[in-house]
Amino acid sequence: MTALYFAIAFLFIAVIGLGIGFFILARQIGILFERIAPMGALVNDSGPRVGDTSPTFDLPSLTGGKVLIGKGANRAKLIFFLSPTCPVCKKLLPILRSVRDSEGNWLDVVLASDGEADKHQRFINHTGLTDFPYVLSTELGLGYRVSRLPFAVLLDSNGVITSKGLINSREQLESLFNAHEMGVGSIQGYLENTQA
Repeated sequence: MTALYFAIAFLFIAVIGLGIGFFILARQIGILFERIAPMGALVNDSGPRVGDTSPTFDLPSLTGGKVLIGKGANRAKLIFFLSPTCPVCKKLLPILRSVRDSEGNWLDVVLASDGEADKHQRFINHTGLTDFPYVLSTELGLGYRVSRLPFAVLLDSNGVITSKGLINSREQLESLFNAHEMGVGSIQGYLENTQA
């Protein structure tokens, strides 16, 4: 009988110890989540700044028609810089379709790149991008100082840059829209200002 009491007492102490350990770990996870802020689009400081008026471009689209970027476009634009050889760009194409469908009442999604038109036309046909405006322009990439892909620039209807950055995930793409709605240049900038 003494051994049974001893085992019950030991198990009772073990359960209390596990409960205390669980609450300590839960608290540490909460502290960790407070320290690690959500990552937005990775903003670079080169090129036109958020709040500047975009350079104006009037470019032919490989999928037909012309695309006006900048002042006078009268609609907000998301310019998404991509490459046919970029695996992350290909992964983000379904997300861009979703953005175009859900935000199409106020936003145009424009795909942009440079290089040989034949190569891009094959990419458009292979990936089913015929319903997106797709422009080829070295000057457009240089105008925004795009050095890495995939990169996106969000312009308001007046051609003002509201957010921009390197995009590697849905969350980073959505951070451009969050920054636009909050009236800040980037989510990182907003978090730095609130923590200061």
